[in-house]
Amino acid sequence: MLRALAVDDERPSLEELLYLLQADPRIGSAEGAGDATEALRRINRALESGPGGPEAIDVVFLDIQMPGLDGLDLARLLTGFARPPLVVFVTAHEDFAVQAFDLKAVDYVLKPVRKERLAEAVRRAAELRGATPRIPVSEPDPDHIPVELGGVTRFVAVDDITHVEAQGDYARLHTVKGSHLVRIPLSTLEERWRSRGFVRIHRRHLVALRHIGELRLDAGTVSVLVGSEELQVSRRHTRELRDLLMRRT
Repeated sequence: MLRALAVDDERPSLEELLYLLQADPRIGSAEGAGDATEALRRINRALESGPGGPEAIDVVFLDIQMPGLDGLDLARLLTGFARPPLVVFVTAHEDFAVQAFDLKAVDYVLKPVRKERLAEAVRRAAELRGATPRIPVSEPDPDHIPVELGGVTRFVAVDDITHVEAQGDYARLHTVKGSHLVRIPLSTLEERWRSRGFVRIHRRHLVALRHIGELRLDAGTVSVLVGSEELQVSRRHTRELRDLLMRRT
C-alpha cells in the first residue's frame, strides 16, 4: 500500500486531507507536514531510508501557495533526486496546472477536495507505483465532457464548445458562457471530436466548424472569427479548413 505525505500550511485543510487519505484502502500510512520546509526534511529522511525502508514515502499530496518555500519550489527540488516520491498537487487555484504538469505531477486536485476526486488521484499514484492493477472504466459520454469547478464536477455539452486551446498537458475548453480547464491533451480531443466537426487550425487551437462565423484573409494571413474571438490559422491547416467549410456550405 502507498505511504503518503500531505503538505498544507492551513491546519483544517491538512486534517481534512489526512482524513480522506486514511480512509482510502490503498493508503497504508498518511503523515502531515505544515509547510514545505518540514516536508523536505521528512522526504530527506525517507530517501535516506530507501524505497523499502521504514520511513519511505511513495507520494506527496502538496499544496501550492504556502509561505516561504511553496509547493512548486518543493516539487522542483524533488526532480533533482534519483528516486523522488510521486507528487499530487492539491490546491484551490487552477492557474498553476501547466507548471505542475511540467514538473511531472501525477495529478492536480482542486479544493475543496471531494472524496471521489482524491480517490482518482490515489488510483493514478498506485498504478505508477505498481500497488494496484488497472481497473477498467466505463466509456465516456460522447455528448458531454466532465469539468471541475470549485470542487464540483459538471458536464459540458460538446456542442456548446466553440474552440479548444492547448495549455501544456491541459486543454482549455471555450464556450459562449466561459472556459474550463481539463487534463486532456489537445491531440486526444482532436481525434475524439473529429467526427463531431472539430478541426485543427493551429498547433494550439482546435475549432468547432459550426461556430466559425467568418474566414478572413489579410496580407497572406488567414484567421477565423469564433464568436468575438479571432484565431489565427497556420499555413499547413489552411487548405483543409477551406475545404471543410466549403463542404458545409
